[in-house]
Amino acid sequence: MRAVTATGPQGQGQGQGLSSHPGLLAAGAAGCVSAICALWAMRGLPLGTGIFWLASFPLFAAGLGFGAASAAVAGLLALLLVAISAGGFGAIVYLVLFGAPAPLLVAAAQWSGQWSGPGGGRIGLSLPLALLGLWPLAVLFGATVVLADDGGLEGALRETLTLSLARLGLPAPEALVDTLVRVKAGAIGFWGAVALLANAGAAIAFLSRRGLLPVPKPDWTAVRLPNWYPLLPGAAFGLFLAAPEGGDLVALSALLVLLVPLFLQGLAGVHRRLQGRQGRRPMLVAFYLALVLFLQVIGPGLVALGLYDQFQRRQAPRQS
Repeated sequence: MRAVTATGPQGQGQGQGLSSHPGLLAAGAAGCVSAICALWAMRGLPLGTGIFWLASFPLFAAGLGFGAASAAVAGLLALLLVAISAGGFGAIVYLVLFGAPAPLLVAAAQWSGQWSGPGGGRIGLSLPLALLGLWPLAVLFGATVVLADDGGLEGALRETLTLSLARLGLPAPEALVDTLVRVKAGAIGFWGAVALLANAGAAIAFLSRRGLLPVPKPDWTAVRLPNWYPLLPGAAFGLFLAAPEGGDLVALSALLVLLVPLFLQGLAGVHRRLQGRQGRRPMLVAFYLALVLFLQVIGPGLVALGLYDQFQRRQAPRQS
């Protein structure tokens, strides 16, 4: 009887101890779900491409609901599971695209928003938006250093593109490969940043609808980059102009990834200008359709709009 009585309260205390750490429980669940999303694509299962880009959503949900530490633990757990199931290369892909940037963005949002706990502070948007350009830039420079002895970044991209076109049964003329190689790194940075932003926004909406967001929901249409950020794409543009012909791949890729936050800021400006107007949704649908069809034309226009809004602070207040 004594043994049974002693075991009962002890087991109850252990259960209470586990349930008293909701952030840890959320991190465990988020890490498992995130790893499943990544491995679903790496195993070639149906709808793998779409599910793969959802892998950062659980990390954002855990981090925005319970703090950056929860997102970091979830990312580490998912990284371990991916490494065990898919090997080192799969783990590196996961780390670069989801495991590192998602917790980093959550930490930046908390720090810049002076998020001190439930009901204190807000979600800062300025620094996380800048990191959507800085993180791909860091990955670009890291890949350039790592691949320096293996034909360089250009050689690796050229080999990957040639193999991909061959698997699809498509011809690989030299002119086409050269063009794709020049924009491949920038395109990966662009889509990676868009996926992170979309998943972060979806996580905020998910938590807010369920009353689990500990701070007010931010107005992303009022976002402004830090004052120093426009200097970076300006410097990258100067390096691109100074680079020798045929050796400007890294400079061009750096310029493209650094323009992504300005592109997103211009996109926020479009949404802000359409707020309160009749027919707003049809106008946004038409705008995004035109954006998909004419990205090469509308894209630079959105970058210009982002720059315009960056320096027109009186008309559009800054969201830090």
